[in-house]
Amino acid sequence: MARDTARPEAAPRNYPKGERRRAQIIEAAVAAFGQVGYRNASMVQLAAACGVSRAGLLHHFPTKESLLEAVLEARDRQDGEHFFESGALSHDGLAYFASLIRLVAHNQANPLIVSLFAVLSSEATAADHPARPYFVARYERTRREMQSAVDDLARRGLLRPHVDAPRLAADLIAFIDGLQVQWLLSPDEIDMPDHLRAMLRSFISVELPQGPPEHLGKVE
Repeated sequence: MARDTARPEAAPRNYPKGERRRAQIIEAAVAAFGQVGYRNASMVQLAAACGVSRAGLLHHFPTKESLLEAVLEARDRQDGEHFFESGALSHDGLAYFASLIRLVAHNQANPLIVSLFAVLSSEATAADHPARPYFVARYERTRREMQSAVDDLARRGLLRPHVDAPRLAADLIAFIDGLQVQWLLSPDEIDMPDHLRAMLRSFISVELPQGPPEHLGKVE
C-alpha cells in the first residue's frame, strides 16, 4: 500500500501562528513574573493576560515551571545574540566590558527585563524555588566569563595598580545588581550605563570604546 505523504506536510502551516502565540505568552509571563514574582502569578492570570484560555496556555506550556524555563531561556538568548555571543568576548577584556555597558543601556530602556531579573533572582534564593538552579548556574557562568575578561586586562597591563583582580568579578556583579535595584526604585535619579562606565574607569586604565564595533553585535 502506498503511504500517504500529504498529511505530514500540513503541520508546518500552523507553525508560525503557534510560535507567535508562544511568544505572546512568554511576553505576558515576563511582565507578570517581573511585577508580582513567579510564586504569585497564576496560570489563569497569565492566560487572561495574553488572551488565551487556560487550556490554550497549557497546550504550549503544560506547567508553570516550563513557562518559567522558557522565559529565562528567552532572556539569555537575547543577551547572547546581541551582546556576548556565548561568552566569546570574555577573551577580550575591553570588548567584554564595552559590551556590558551596552547591555546595561539596553536593559535600562526595557524596565521589565530589569524587574524580571531582580524579582526572580531574589525569589530564587529559596531552596525549593524552581529557578534556583538556573540562577546558581547563571551567576557561576557570569563570574567565570567576567573573571576571564579581567584576567585578559591584567595580562595586558590595563588594570590600575590598586585593583584586587581575583575579587573583581564578584564585586562588579554585586555593584550591577545593586545598581539595578536602585534604578527600579529611582529611575529618574540613576543612569545605569553612566554609573557602570564610571565604575569601570576606576579599575581600567584606558578608556573603553564608545561605539559598538561590528564584532560586538548590534541591538535589533
